[in-house]
Amino acid sequence: MPYQIGLTGDVMLGRLVDEHQRRRPVTAVWGDLLEYLEGLDGLFVNLECCLSSRGRPWRRTRRTFHFRAHPDWAVPALERAGVDCCALANNHVLDFEEEALRDTLDHLDGGGIARAGAGRTREEAFEPASVTASGLDVGFVSLTDNTPEYAASGASPGTAYVEIDVDDEGTRRAVSGALERARERDPDLLIASLHWGPNMVETPPDSFREFGRWLVDEGVDLVHGHSAHVFQGIEVYEGRPILYDTGDFVDDYAVDDRLRNDRSFLFEVSVTDDGDSVELRLLPTEIDDYSVHRAGAEAAEWSRERMRELSTEFGTSFERDGEQLVLDLDS
Repeated sequence: MPYQIGLTGDVMLGRLVDEHQRRRPVTAVWGDLLEYLEGLDGLFVNLECCLSSRGRPWRRTRRTFHFRAHPDWAVPALERAGVDCCALANNHVLDFEEEALRDTLDHLDGGGIARAGAGRTREEAFEPASVTASGLDVGFVSLTDNTPEYAASGASPGTAYVEIDVDDEGTRRAVSGALERARERDPDLLIASLHWGPNMVETPPDSFREFGRWLVDEGVDLVHGHSAHVFQGIEVYEGRPILYDTGDFVDDYAVDDRLRNDRSFLFEVSVTDDGDSVELRLLPTEIDDYSVHRAGAEAAEWSRERMRELSTEFGTSFERDGEQLVLDLDS
């Protein structure tokens, strides 16, 4: 049987999510998806906040939002959902300065949850995660082009920041180095997770498309994009899926009535013993009451049709299986 590996967009557990979670069961944030998540062989998310009760809001540059979740509930919630690895290269992991970033690293390590994309040093920030998901060895590299002031530098804590430009020598050197270190561990599956681009953008720019294909050429098996808060179309390049943006999975954000940033998918890839991705399934999800849920019938249909529309320009088409969209990667 193939391994079932799940990927999500932004998991933001701060602000009102944090406030509500302090007075309800830790698993409430996963709504009616908890059992489904627990049944996956592996689960990889973008953690869009720090996990700490310490630190002060970042004021060195202008920051409108600061996201922090209390580790007393957040870490057990991640554990209960079976989260194997968190991408930390994003524009919120340093919202409460270095103290809270260090706490985030320590709390994830203490919970046995792998992480990549941020660290106490630049070297640690670019260090790939290595995860064994029910017997499948997964290499995971996390990168961002958001918030350059959060970039790790030498011995300074921060994120794995790069310019999304295949012609940039510094980018190629940093990314190729991280991928090479991941490949040294001979993973069955290599994932590159990128927090890239601005918010509320429906299609990736040409530079992202070129970069995503370059990552596949460099040996990446799956590109896991996020940052726009809305899902974008999916491309299959050389048999490898490029998820340009996986949208939002759980948060407390205001909802745009047209773009519907409260709707997305759980992206589930089936991987064989030898690491070949054979199928991608999209389970429609919807955020309600600061929790993630299976999308209702109307929302699910909207998301399915929107994904079909956005993926057409990449020549990607889906079959329908119940509430899910299915993409055959083995054809």
